[in-house]
Amino acid sequence: MDDTLPGRFEITKEGIVHDMTAGIGPHELTTLRLRKRLEKAIPDELVAHTGAPDVEAESEGIMRRPDVMMIAWADMDVPGSFDPRALIAAIEVVSHSNPDNDWVGKMRDYPLIGIPTYAVFDPRTGTGAVLTDIHATPDGPRYATRKDFVYGEDVTIAEWTISTEGLPRYAGSDSPES
Repeated sequence: MDDTLPGRFEITKEGIVHDMTAGIGPHELTTLRLRKRLEKAIPDELVAHTGAPDVEAESEGIMRRPDVMMIAWADMDVPGSFDPRALIAAIEVVSHSNPDNDWVGKMRDYPLIGIPTYAVFDPRTGTGAVLTDIHATPDGPRYATRKDFVYGEDVTIAEWTISTEGLPRYAGSDSPES
C-alpha cells in the first residue's frame, strides 16, 4: 500500500492506522528540536533517528514508526525493519488529528514489543510523559513508571536529559506560547 496510497501506515493489535495527513509545522518542528537536543546529549555511538525504516515485531503483528528513535548506529545496519528491542527509546509527538494513536495505541504496543522507554510530547497541551519499567499485567506488558512533565521543564529520556523549553504548540492551544 505504501507505493500506491498517500500517507503513512502502521500496524497495531487493533488494525491498520493510516495517517493521510503530512505532519504540520509544530509537529515537524518539535520532532526536529527533540532530535537535535537528544543528539547533543547522547554519546557518539547512538543516534536520534527520524524516518524509515519501521520498527517491527512480526511475532506480535505490530509495525510502528516512531517520530524519533534512540538507537545504536550498529543496530541500524540491518535489512528491513528495526528490531524494537534494539531501541533505547521511542519518542512520539502527539498527532493533532489522532492523539489516541500516541496516548493509547502506542502506550499499549511499545511495551508489548519491548521498547524500554517511551516519551510522549503533546503540542496540544504543552505536556508529556516518559514511560519506563515494563512489567507483566493481566492485559499484557505495560509500563510501570510514568513521569509527567510540562513544556519548559527538563525531561530525562533513558539516561539523557534535555530541555523542553521553546517547543511549539498547535494553533488554538490554551497557552500564550501557541
